[in-house]
Amino acid sequence: MPAVSDMPTLLSLESLHKSFGNLEVLRDINLSVDEQEFVFIIGPSGSGKSTLLRCCNRLEEPTKGRVVFDGQDIMGKGVDINQVRQQIGMVFQSFNLYPHMSALGNVCLALKRMMKLNKVQTEQRGLEALEAVGLSDKARAYPNELSGGQQQRVAIARAVALEPKLMLFDEPTSALDPELVGSVLEVMRALRNQGMTMVVVSHEMAFAREAANRVIFMDEGEILEQGPPERLFGSPEHRRTQEFLRRISHH
Repeated sequence: MPAVSDMPTLLSLESLHKSFGNLEVLRDINLSVDEQEFVFIIGPSGSGKSTLLRCCNRLEEPTKGRVVFDGQDIMGKGVDINQVRQQIGMVFQSFNLYPHMSALGNVCLALKRMMKLNKVQTEQRGLEALEAVGLSDKARAYPNELSGGQQQRVAIARAVALEPKLMLFDEPTSALDPELVGSVLEVMRALRNQGMTMVVVSHEMAFAREAANRVIFMDEGEILEQGPPERLFGSPEHRRTQEFLRRISHH
């Protein structure tokens, strides 16, 4: 894996807390992500992984703490959060495609709204994004004509078309049949190879081991351990990390 430690920091979460009512789901999270780094977050269900990801672009509002993206405190007053979100692509477990629009239409909609490009430029960039995820032949197809893996790749194309600086992936393969997972991971691998900064929440441990620069283990709203994949998977230090990895290896 390329060493990225000498790259500037793109995202940092500082003393981040998040509560829903009396339930504290994130406790004092401190995390920095460097440019071109591929960070993988693992942990049991309910450990706060997805909430952490959604705080990175304020889809969830942190209760306390700071989120600094590209040098700007995005929790600050007067921040145009829509402008920030243009720089932070997000891919969810559900594809969230509009069923009445073609693959290209879905990709172009975000471009029209955010980039104010003309029709020709919008379509050109949309086609390039679909080509990047291996779907240029499906540009005119509607979501119900696509497999789940293809729909998720359209969702990735939609995010990538906006040329974000950071991509967040929240369980991008968990709604897919096993045989369709590989095509989505292939697109994520290609993005990594192009130098995209990525934070991924996923249960795809083999992919984490092979592709990530750093793996973070979360449990009960805290980061308990982090390190290069070969160390975290090969010789985890925290008892809860050891138990979690032992449990999933028996599945």
